Amino acid sequence: MITVPELIEAVPVIVSLIVIESLLSVDNALAVAALASHLPGHQRKLAMRLGIAGAYVFRGIAMATAAWIVHNEWIRVIGAVYLIYLMCAHLTAGEGEKEGHEGGGSSGGGLFSTILKIELLDLSLSLDNVIAAVAMSRKLWVVCTGVFIGILALRFLAGYCLKLLERYPILSKTAFILVGWVGVVLTYELAVQHEIPAYVKFVGIGVIIALTILYSRSSLAQRLLRPVIALSELLMKVFATVVNWLVWPLRKIVDGIGFLCGRLAGSEPPPP
Repeated sequence: MITVPELIEAVPVIVSLIVIESLLSVDNALAVAALASHLPGHQRKLAMRLGIAGAYVFRGIAMATAAWIVHNEWIRVIGAVYLIYLMCAHLTAGEGEKEGHEGGGSSGGGLFSTILKIELLDLSLSLDNVIAAVAMSRKLWVVCTGVFIGILALRFLAGYCLKLLERYPILSKTAFILVGWVGVVLTYELAVQHEIPAYVKFVGIGVIIALTILYSRSSLAQRLLRPVIALSELLMKVFATVVNWLVWPLRKIVDGIGFLCGRLAGSEPPPP
């Protein structure tokens, strides 16, 4: 049974997950739309519907793996590195590189290869979902609640968050800063073997959102923080490059599978 004190303690974590998962769900929906944008009308609708369905399915599968992740510290270590890498890779990539990270670009390819790219994207973002939830809490019911919220956010909050993104474009980057923050918190907890209180994680998320919005609205803040941001981008590029180098064999295997699937569909160009 879940006690009242446990429920009260879990509220900041659940609210934090609502914020993170809502923003990431919007990013998921926008990426799916971008990947399907080159298809004819009826095929585009089919690809987008399958993309949203795949997001639900993969998030459900991710929820089933939550217990395994919670009880295996080495998985959480990999998850912490992955969340930090996700932030670094996204914030330091150019537009073309971002398209590559989202499934090989949004132009070209037939219906089969486009659906494959979308489902791979859904799988990746579902893993982000469950790893971020595990980083926020080791309690399985809280983790499952967070993953389930990700599913609901994709359905009910995406439109509202899209309006927020139109008003505050910086929030698209804020989502990945929050992911990186969760990764840093998890790294610290694993290093010192001490869990940070839930309210500290919640306050950190609130401060990050407030500061990024302030930065986007204040030219003075942008001028003052320009050296700090330049140094941060350099460090993030170094980190992302090192991780890319370490996982280069795995990336080649994944690229090879994608190329073979594309050749089977008769729509992919030869690899460079």
